[in-house]
Amino acid sequence: QVQLVESGGGLVRAGESMRLSCAASGRTFSNYVMGWFRQAPGKEREFVASISWSGISIYYADSVKGRFTISRTSAKSTVYLQMNSLKPEDTAVYYCAARRGDYSGRYYYQPSQFDYWGQGTQVTVSS
Repeated sequence: QVQLVESGGGLVRAGESMRLSCAASGRTFSNYVMGWFRQAPGKEREFVASISWSGISIYYADSVKGRFTISRTSAKSTVYLQMNSLKPEDTAVYYCAARRGDYSGRYYYQPSQFDYWGQGTQVTVSS
């Protein structure tokens, strides 16, 4: 049973920083693509960032590029999302996701391309 557990959400002011963590368990995640998505009220879930199994291929949504950084531990089982210069429009529930068995380094950005999901953590940015 694969489990993804996010932590680190909360309330911050615009311009501040926050780091989200995603702890993965239940499998060996060395060949998994890991990603972060977010969903604001009344909107569809959208791609934020992803990182390949090797950590070499990293992708960001244009809306967060230059402000957010995704990384993973050498053991591959924890993924982080460092969020700087936060804006009110970053307010959403943030979800960790995993795509199993992929060595391609390809760009995956659709929720349907990921196999496992965390329960989400709320991030609220006040103006």
